Amino acid sequence: MEENISAEHNDAPTTRADRSGVQVIARAAALLRALKAHPDGLTLGELARLLALPRSTVQRIVDALHAENLVIAASLSRGVRLGPALISLGAATRFEIAELARPMLQQITRECGETVDLSLLDGDRVVFVDQVAGVHRLRAESDVGIAFALHSSAPGKAMLAAMTPERLQNLRPTLRFTRLTRNTIVSWATLEQAISAIRETGIATDLEENSLGICAIAAALRLPNGELAAISIPVPTQRFVELRVHLEALLRDHCSRLQQRLGGNRNV
Repeated sequence: MEENISAEHNDAPTTRADRSGVQVIARAAALLRALKAHPDGLTLGELARLLALPRSTVQRIVDALHAENLVIAASLSRGVRLGPALISLGAATRFEIAELARPMLQQITRECGETVDLSLLDGDRVVFVDQVAGVHRLRAESDVGIAFALHSSAPGKAMLAAMTPERLQNLRPTLRFTRLTRNTIVSWATLEQAISAIRETGIATDLEENSLGICAIAAALRLPNGELAAISIPVPTQRFVELRVHLEALLRDHCSRLQQRLGGNRNV
């Protein structure tokens, strides 16, 4: 089931001017995203090709954005790049991932009946920042605010797999492979194998690696501010084997749609 976004409507018909105004805003947003991907700047011709728009249309949009300092001249050869006005706009934006993700957490719980957690990366650990409890009498729960090690938790391993090799290498000296159960990963070589597998599937697992009797799956998310987050579903081991395929498909589908809303990809 898809998440629904409701809005109030009045009875006034949509005019051609209304549609034209919305189209201009959408094109301006697409132009800004194109410049975000090319920080050194793009010429009008390059922008026109990337956006599949006439050069004259791109020129009018650029002129309007330039008047507001949203784009500025990059150089004689590179056209335009993002402008300084975006810095103040970005600073004024308060991004609340918990608020945005909660409807999805609730929806996953409705579809599977299990507990669903949201966590953020905090140095060399993950911290749970929100949770929707499952409906079963026997269920897995962790208090909001509790922290888990990266190497032994599903959300931790999901975030590790979402990092670039450079960022992962920088984090390596801080990782301590504390053994929590007989299944805990306790070597960098084994963790690298797990990370490689997670990058193939997009899903990380905790097979009683953090706590006996509890398994979990998780998928990472990249936030607009560059932070890493993860959605995870912890399940009592006795139900996990039967539910695993369904839960992985459910998590992959919902996280993919949420990532589209967040923008970008999961590699940071």
